[in-house]
Formats: sequence, C-alpha cells, structure tokens
Amino acid sequence: MHRRTLPRMVRAVLLMALWSASLAGAAETMRIAVGGEVGVVRVAGAGLACGDDVDEAEFVPLGRSELTLRQQGGGLALDDAPLPGAAIRCRAEGAVEVNGVRVQGDVVVLKGKRQLAVVNVLPLEDYLQGVLGSEMPKSFPLEALKAQAVAARTYALNKKLEQLGQPYHLGSSVISQVYKGLAADDPRTREAIDATRGLVLTWLLQPIEAYFHASCGGRTESGADALGRDLPYLRSVGCPCGKLPTSHWTLKVAPKELGSKSAPLQVQGRSPTGRVRRVQVGPRSIDAVSFRERIGYMRLKSLDFEVASQARDGWVLQGRGFGHGAGLCQWGARLLAEGGKGFRAILAHYYPGTELQTLYE
Repeated sequence: MHRRTLPRMVRAVLLMALWSASLAGAAETMRIAVGGEVGVVRVAGAGLACGDDVDEAEFVPLGRSELTLRQQGGGLALDDAPLPGAAIRCRAEGAVEVNGVRVQGDVVVLKGKRQLAVVNVLPLEDYLQGVLGSEMPKSFPLEALKAQAVAARTYALNKKLEQLGQPYHLGSSVISQVYKGLAADDPRTREAIDATRGLVLTWLLQPIEAYFHASCGGRTESGADALGRDLPYLRSVGCPCGKLPTSHWTLKVAPKELGSKSAPLQVQGRSPTGRVRRVQVGPRSIDAVSFRERIGYMRLKSLDFEVASQARDGWVLQGRGFGHGAGLCQWGARLLAEGGKGFRAILAHYYPGTELQTLYE
C-alpha cells in the first residue's frame, strides 16, 4: 500500500505549530473514524446540540436526546429533513452514544466515499482512554501500561501530522489503533495516561512511527522487514517474551483455505530473524503477508513459523509470537516491568536511539 508522507520540512513546521499551540494551552485534538461507513447514524445524549464541523462552531440546542441522520441525495438528512451542509457536528452535556458506541467529545457525521462516516473529535489524552485498555490488558504492570500510553500517543500524533486536512486522522480498528471509546476506560489505564501526559517519542525532534504488537516470540523484527519501513529506531532487539508458553502456537491449515487440494507447502525465504518471506504452495509462490492475510491474521498469528508436518488433509504450522513483530512488544514490556524496568527503559529498549519529549503538560 502506498503511504502518503509529508516532506520533512513541512512536517517540522507543522510540528512546531502544534507544539506552540500546546504550550499556549490549546488542547491537542484528534479526529477518529468510529467504525466503517453506514447508511444510518443514530446519535444519543443528554441535551444534544449541533452545529457546523468547525472548532468555533455555534452549537444550537435541539431540545431532544436522540436524532437519526441519513444520506439523502447529495447531502445529509436529519429525520428525513435535508440539511444545508455536507457535515454536522454534535455534542451532549455528557457522553455521546453513536451507533451503540459511547464516546467523549464531539461527534461529526459526514458524507464518506459511499455512505456516512462517523468521526469522534476529542482531546488526545481522552482518546488514549479509549485506546490503552483496548490495546493492552488492563492488568499489566503500570510501567508497561505507561510505555504503551507513550507509544499510542506518539503513534496518534505521527498520524495526525500525516493526515492533517483530511476528514479524520485515524480509524478505530486494529489497522490503526483499536479504539472502543468509554467502554475501554479504566482507573489503571487513566493512571498510566496521566503519569505520562504529553510525553512523546521523537527522532530528530519529530514524533516517530511508534508501531507495536502483542508478542514477538523472542526477538522483534526490523521495520524494513516487517512493514517496509526502514527506520533507524525500528531495529531488531532481543525480548524476554519468547520464554512464555503463550508466545508459542500450533495451527492446522486445510488445503481448501488456499484453493489447493493436497500440494506441498514450502518456505522459500526468511528474514534475518527467521520470519517467513515467501511460501510455495504446489506450483504457486505467495508472499508471506498475502499468505497470512488469506488464512486470517487472528489464526496465523505471525510469520515466525515452520511447517511441522504435511498430509493430504492439510499442513501443521508451529510458530511464535503474535503480530508483525516491529517496535514495542507488549508481552515483553510486561516481563520487563515485572523485572523492575521503568517505562523509560522499556521504550528505550524497543525504540533504540529515540528521545522522550514533553509536547504539552
């Protein structure tokens, strides 16, 4: 997939503008697409008020607690009555529920590519409340949660700089960062967020691409090999998670899952850490990422595997880890925290050469 990036000088100027605004007391905000595009959007909340999709909008009280929005012709309709603009922004006296998801901040409904898109606009620190408990178990040690909070904040800010001017900065699924709104809020995750408020990881004074994953299986993967991102701070490093039973898995794959009857499965190439790059199924050669996508990311947990056995009814794969393997290993962070490492040391281990900077307080 082509990745649109801003020129370094432009990114630096935008970052300085964001930094100055934050120091002046302005809240750093995010625009998060909640779910996919839909035909109907239902918004609920006490004392709903709506206005234009701008930060300085005048919000008009509707005198109601629920509303339904639909796409009508080339625009939007509120309860089947056409609206003048291409987007509407709503807020409530407390939380807002949009299509069953409770969130903080404002909710924007706008025309998407085919149907309606829902965008949650809220401060970055509030956004993290919906991310941290979704991406890392809340029971993990506080120092591990702090490390994840910094990584998630940095990743979000990097994406915001990349997507400035777009309808939203991030999605809410695993493709971006999992965001579940207030359903993921928890006192322990809030403590980790508050303890690291405004802290971001930087390289040459710019927020890094702070990728993370569940488990690397004993050694992280370089950014170049895992993601096609040859970044100096995404290097392969050792990790204690390899000793965990949960880092090892076995999977049986049926030939029909790959459109084959009983062809042999062979690994054609591996990265320096041993992760599979290509496989051959009978006469076909498949790149490993497509192979994993075809089987399913949740089933084929990583590309660090061997073909343990082959039979007419399928192949047995034995592997390690869960995820792409680049950047912060969450289970490794847990073990390092349990061993006495603080969040700063954990981040320095998984993102070598980076610096921690305070963007705002």
